[in-house]
Amino acid sequence: MAHAAQVKIPATYIRGGTSKGVFFRLQDLPERCQVPGEARDNLFMRVIGSPDPYSAHIDGMGGATSSTSKCVILSKSSQPEHDVDYLYGQVSIDSAFVDWSGNCGNLSTAAGAFAIHAGLVDPARIPDNGICVVRIWQANIQKTIIAHVPITNGEVQETGDFELDGVTFPAAEIVLEFLDPSDDGEEGGSMFPTGNLVDDLEVPGVGTFKATMITAGIPTVFVNAEDIGYQGTELREDINSDPAQLARFEQIRIAGALRMGLIKTPEEAAKRQHTPKIAFVSPPKTYQASSGKQIEASDVDLLVRALSMGKLHHAMMGTCAVAIGTAAAIPGTLVNLAAGGGEREAVRFGHPSGSLRVGAEAKQVDGQWVVTKAIMSRSARILMEGNVRVPGDAF
Repeated sequence: MAHAAQVKIPATYIRGGTSKGVFFRLQDLPERCQVPGEARDNLFMRVIGSPDPYSAHIDGMGGATSSTSKCVILSKSSQPEHDVDYLYGQVSIDSAFVDWSGNCGNLSTAAGAFAIHAGLVDPARIPDNGICVVRIWQANIQKTIIAHVPITNGEVQETGDFELDGVTFPAAEIVLEFLDPSDDGEEGGSMFPTGNLVDDLEVPGVGTFKATMITAGIPTVFVNAEDIGYQGTELREDINSDPAQLARFEQIRIAGALRMGLIKTPEEAAKRQHTPKIAFVSPPKTYQASSGKQIEASDVDLLVRALSMGKLHHAMMGTCAVAIGTAAAIPGTLVNLAAGGGEREAVRFGHPSGSLRVGAEAKQVDGQWVVTKAIMSRSARILMEGNVRVPGDAF
């Protein structure tokens, strides 16, 4: 029996924030994968090594976690006043699908750096030394992200002293601005799709919980740690080793997705694993992060733990950090109350790997809360570049 030869596709493997992904220029993809559809999805699943019943991604570039099962496409922007269009695919680990419903905030950092590396930014806009402002159109969610990328001798500066909890080594700091991060149109229709800062969320067979459901950065359902039997200091193994608890979190997530109008039936959640996120919050407590580092209660405003693709995240998703910063800035949300209440422009929250600071500018307009900008710092580094190889009959 004849088998198709492997196909070589130019690709770059990049760490962005606390995630990793395989980056492609749209023009480098096989022609039938340059448009959305089954061929593109099949290609990305094969690149990552999914679906994998062993949950190991041995035969692909993925790392068998939600943080490392990602593919990105960049192209010159189709939008005025933008440099690049950035499209993100979250590849399921054990199921045959790619979720295009949201953004990856961590890889947004890498998108800015890769845009320069890949020759997608006008050379006239790149200084010899200084900061290059890369204007990114996030195509999944139709939003603008501004990446402030450091440049040395005309090239992206990747090494530096900026430390990010959840990343082993220091690197150069990239500041991200998420402009108008709340949902003002598509599915939920507003930052708070239910119209409330806090709801009583009824979860069939599980219970009723106070919840803040917000669409900013990424649709997120926040609940109080105490209400679901947690301290807020838990690490990955405390949650991910308990299938019954993971199933309970999924039921809460599904109930939230229904209330937010993101899905019409519970069954649809299986094909929408990337959004919404489910997170739980608590007031500050002292705990030991996964690295062994002591996080003092006095050093953070609140604690947050978030799940991604059905598992507790090892640090914090960048888009969820935007949701945290936004919710914290609005008095009365569960996130704001966990941080002590009142008005605030920034919070530092504790997560399993350490802590992170995120800022947001929120104001009321005609009785409705709006957020004009969320800001945080990340870093990015190219790990490998060249070609990824995929069997020709895979897509």
